[in-house]
Formats: sequence, structure tokens, C-alpha cells
Amino acid sequence: MIPLCIPEIKGNEWKYIKECLDTNWVSSVGSFVNKFEEDFSKYINAKKSVVTMNGTTALELALRTLGIGEEDEVIVSSLTFISPINTIKYVGAEPVFADACRDTYVMDADKIEQLITSKTKAIIPVHIYGHPVDMNKIMKIAKKYNLFVIEDATESLGSLYKDKYVGTIGDIGCFSFNGNKLITTGAGGMLVTNNEKYGERAKFLSTQTKVVNENKSFYHPEIGYNFRMPNLLAAMGCAQLENIEKYIKVKREHANIYNNILKGVKGITIPTEKDYAKNVYWLYSILIEDDFPITRDELIKVLEEEGIQSRPFFMPIHNMPPYVNCIHGDMTITNELYDKGINLPSSVGLTIKDIKKVCDKIANVK
Repeated sequence: MIPLCIPEIKGNEWKYIKECLDTNWVSSVGSFVNKFEEDFSKYINAKKSVVTMNGTTALELALRTLGIGEEDEVIVSSLTFISPINTIKYVGAEPVFADACRDTYVMDADKIEQLITSKTKAIIPVHIYGHPVDMNKIMKIAKKYNLFVIEDATESLGSLYKDKYVGTIGDIGCFSFNGNKLITTGAGGMLVTNNEKYGERAKFLSTQTKVVNENKSFYHPEIGYNFRMPNLLAAMGCAQLENIEKYIKVKREHANIYNNILKGVKGITIPTEKDYAKNVYWLYSILIEDDFPITRDELIKVLEEEGIQSRPFFMPIHNMPPYVNCIHGDMTITNELYDKGINLPSSVGLTIKDIKKVCDKIANVK
């Protein structure tokens, strides 16, 4: 089986995790927790990073840090994994869905303004599959209407919008270190911000709003959350981060090979990379157009029979039972992308032989 996307573990992971075990620092207090936050901030050029248990808690923490809650509305992508939408509901707010761009698959910034009401408090652009949203347009709208911007960069660590890493452009950015992400801690996430006040607030909320008194007792002045990452996972994160540039280089090389082979196949639309973007191609994703010999779902079955794992694009959240009654604009492009989109094998450890096999099976479909 050629898997869709599995982790690459070839650095100091064993060494750092063993250090945690040898010293008994395995929980959410330990040197690697602070080191991972500091190393991540340095890498991504953010003033403050706060580790969390996963990308979902990072997103919830971002919303709570900014005070978003009951009766507020948050404009968000529908073509995404469900986490950002669920977290909006966790804090008592309501998601409002924006359509996607056909070429980059991300939120269409030109379709946001028509969705803004007096209840709108934030925008969550999701940089899916590795390509950045057009953040200049997002930030211009946010400034005009005094809205917060929370970047869901969980699938795009290392991607650049102009000269800035995604996740560092809005008020807060969120990342995931799930097992299939560019770097992994097994489970884990990170909140980043260049606003010192937001960073301090996020850290405070994520650690149960704990204040240590002079006599070492704990005082909690408000409701807090246990969102902290254990030292064991942070140790793995530190090791993974050491190799991130190598992984990005490989991902982009793989995408270039895919593009060169598939660009001439009738009925296939390869992914785009805008002039303003550096795409890390977390998942290499193509569209199966109407003039391809078979449908997207039929292609998934063909590839599976050949030992090749693939996956359809995310099912639009606005079509799912918990969210069918939520406000949204014209979702024509989002629905079309779901019908036609497919993610192909994208592991860092993928070989050129593997890529050629995948492309050969697609090109020779009858």
C-alpha cells in the first residue's frame, strides 16, 4: 500500500523522548514544553507560541482568548476539516460559511463582505492542503469592519503568504501536529500570535488560569482549560522541527514531479500556486473534471485496488446535519470542489517510483 500521508521520524525523537523518561518529566511541566514554544516562535517569526493538546484546542483557545461567544458570528470556510466550525459552536457563537476559490480551494476573500452583519466578530480563513488564503484581502476587510482574524494554518505549516508564514498575519494563528501533518507530535497543536496581550491571555487560559500563591497553593480567578501539551510530546515536536525545512523541500519536489506528469492528462486539473504564495503541498490535491473517463469516486476505487490510498476533498460542512441551518452564501464552488477533488499520496517518505506509479494509474484509466 502507498499510504496517503504518514509521518517521517528520522531525527532526535528517540533521544529527546528518552530524556523525558529518564528524568521523569513526562507531563505538562518540563523543559521541552518551553523549548518547543520558543523554537516554534523563532522558526515562524512569532512573538508568542502556546502549545496545546491538538489543533482543535488551539482554535478554541484562540476564540476564547479574543472573547468570542454567545450571539457572535464567525465567518469561516465550509471546505475544511470540521474542527474550526465545531470550536465556534463550543464557545456559543455561530458559523457563517463562505464559498471557496476553484483554483486554490481556500476561502474566497471576495465573497466575505456580503456575509458580514452587526453580529460578525471574526473571520477564520483556513489554509487547506497547504495553499494560503489571500490574506491581504482578509486583513483589509477585517480592518474595515473591526473584526478579529484567526488563521487556521493546521494544514499549512511552513507555507508563505508573500514574505510571511501563514498563521502570523492575523491576530492569532493555529497549527496541528497530528500524525499526518508536516511535523508531528502524535497529537498536539500550537497557538501563535504577535500580540503580547493575546499570548499571555492564551497561556493563562490554557493552564487552568492557575496562579501560584506565596505558600504554593493554587488560586484560580476565573474558569480555565487544561489544554497543555505533555513534555513527552513537546520533546518529539522539538526533534521534528529540526528537520522541517528538509521536509518542505521534499514536499515541493514531489509536487513538482506530480505536476509535470499529470499536467498533460486530459480531465485532470493540477493545483495552482499563486504569485503571492509558497505552497507546502501538505496533501497533493487535484480535480477530476467532467471529461476524465471516470468519476472521482470511481478513481478512488481504482487506486485502492492498485494499493494506492487516496481521499476525496473534505465534505462541505454546510451540508452536514449539525450545520445545515447556518447562514451561508452561494456555495457552488465549494460543492463542486468536493465532487471533483482528490488527495493523492503525499508522505515525505514517498519515493519517485511511488509517485510515477500513482500518476501512471491515473493517466491510463479507461
